[in-house]
Amino acid sequence: MRQRFSADHYTNGIRAGDRLVLSRAITLVESRRTDDQSLAQQVLESVLPNPDNAPSQSVRIGITGVPGVGKSTFIEAFGTYLTGLGHRLAVLAIDPTSQRSGGSLLGDKTRMETLSMNPHAYIRPTPAGDSLGGVGHRTRETILLCEAAGFDVILVETVGVGQSETVVHGMVDFFLLLMLAGAGDELQGMKRGIMELADALVITKADGENVAPANRARVEYQNALHLFPPTGTGWFPPVLTGSALTGNGVDTIWQTIQEHQQLTSQNGYRAQRRQEQQLTWFRSLVRQQLESRFYDQPGMRDRLALVETQIRAGTLLPGLAVQKLFNQPN
Repeated sequence: MRQRFSADHYTNGIRAGDRLVLSRAITLVESRRTDDQSLAQQVLESVLPNPDNAPSQSVRIGITGVPGVGKSTFIEAFGTYLTGLGHRLAVLAIDPTSQRSGGSLLGDKTRMETLSMNPHAYIRPTPAGDSLGGVGHRTRETILLCEAAGFDVILVETVGVGQSETVVHGMVDFFLLLMLAGAGDELQGMKRGIMELADALVITKADGENVAPANRARVEYQNALHLFPPTGTGWFPPVLTGSALTGNGVDTIWQTIQEHQQLTSQNGYRAQRRQEQQLTWFRSLVRQQLESRFYDQPGMRDRLALVETQIRAGTLLPGLAVQKLFNQPN
């Protein structure tokens, strides 16, 4: 049985930068047990930043890209560069989940061996579970805990291009889209919506013979972005090239992120974005609570099984089945 501690134990340990306590607190947040969730909320409330809801000084960066683009390799090179500058880095890597065991399939500490040994970096692989697009629904809480532990740069890595981009965009300050050059038509099949979410695009693996194709891809993507409507933030997403192998371009990527943060802090968009994200988080939790309470009603599982049997048999339409479930008294 897992050992339980008081809320003060978690709070003090997190503020002291104790990684073991931080990991235990994150496990507490991810737990579905009612008693764990109650304790987790106490811890979260106690480590919250100033009550005036001003944005923290940390930078939250979402990173996504097509399969094979080298997200983990890029994060390792980027993270090593950032820690070399004196930053404390937390990487929240959302792993695909095994449908049998419920655990992570990839295990990011094995994919980022160098960074996992870095004393100024903290890597937390999180099973995606059944949440939308492979983003753990407790990632927002984990971000707060990492910030309270003193990590000033938070990277959130997604499984890959898909529905998760919208979710991740709703919890970060800067959204970075990694792309490959030379993979056929550069723009064919690229979802417009994903490109519109990006604050910057990076053509990866721009080294050796790939330098020229990467530069061509950069121009093509930059021209494509010019066709998109302005974001209204005063920021125009640049397209950059970089190589995790040589380290070329990594400093420019960080400089770009800093320029974006400076601009959006000055014009108030950063604070506004975080406020809107808080509302999105709140609404998401309301939906989760309503769904949970619906399914947890006494006898609901049996009633669901009955109407599902009738739906399969064709004796009950789905719309009428929903009305039947909601109108039937407990």
